[in-house]
Amino acid sequence: MAASKIKQGTAEAAARTATSVDQLPKRSNVRTPSRTAYRRAPLASLRVFVAVADHKSFTRGADALGITTSAASLQVQALEEYLRVPVLRRNGRLVELTQVGARLRPKVEQALADLERAIDEARADRGSGPLRVTTLAFFLAQWLLPRLPKFTTQHASIDVQIHTSVGLADFVSTGMDAGIRLGSGSWPRLHSQELFDEWLVPVCAPALLRRHGPIVEADDLKRYKLLHSPHEPWTAWLLEGGLDEEWLSAGAAFDDAISIVRAAEAGQGLALAMWSLVADDVAIGRLAVAGRAVLSARAYYFVCPPAHLTIDKVATFREWLASESRSFPKPPIIGGVSVD
Repeated sequence: MAASKIKQGTAEAAARTATSVDQLPKRSNVRTPSRTAYRRAPLASLRVFVAVADHKSFTRGADALGITTSAASLQVQALEEYLRVPVLRRNGRLVELTQVGARLRPKVEQALADLERAIDEARADRGSGPLRVTTLAFFLAQWLLPRLPKFTTQHASIDVQIHTSVGLADFVSTGMDAGIRLGSGSWPRLHSQELFDEWLVPVCAPALLRRHGPIVEADDLKRYKLLHSPHEPWTAWLLEGGLDEEWLSAGAAFDDAISIVRAAEAGQGLALAMWSLVADDVAIGRLAVAGRAVLSARAYYFVCPPAHLTIDKVATFREWLASESRSFPKPPIIGGVSVD
């Protein structure tokens, strides 16, 4: 009896199994896609690839991203496995781009920048927090800082944070809202609004001007001890006037725009300085204009990503800055020559 029950149970189980198998859909001849077919492009690896390419080193590229060297190596390896072609090669201690890597890099950089910009524009909290402005250190010290209390008094609810750098900051990665830059006005993917022209003006201590008199021609420069700067060379003043004579080049040299202004204030010589940096000192009599002003090829611009124009704090600052710029005077007329 027990044996017959066991056989009956086994038969029923076999029947149920057969029935369930018959109910399964029959296998199609169409090939099932493999898992790798659904793999997405390794975005994290692309960022590491760009960092390593920029620094020409896995170690330095990893440091810039705050990851380990081995992690950076694995990310690049993952990218190369995905592409099935190498993008970087080691050359001693340096890392170089392959031909494929060289073609890929600018496209990846552009794509990552566009992605970051899109994410930044979608942030819900862009309008909150302090107003972050990036500008040049010398412009901040000599022009913006003396005028900034007026803005903070008029708009007490807006806290201003200033960032200084020589190059134009990345608005997305640094979180900057707006900037003030000196240049031609052409910056890709940025809105730019001209504020005012820059001029190169010969200035010195008032006592020095009374002693040596104004300068009109190249020969007049020989009466002065000239202060030199690679950013505002005296050739710019000479050539603008159509003069190409030899003149004494002795004198101290400065690679900082503010230092040369301070040296001129101290009576150390005659400096060719940017008008934006000396206008206030001329107004209070600390410096005197000794000759004609020369229009620079560069001007000051308010810059920001186009999407930032709709942020209230940015719009408020832009309007205030434009108003202050309109009231900023041009250099005085020297020798009957107008700067208009």
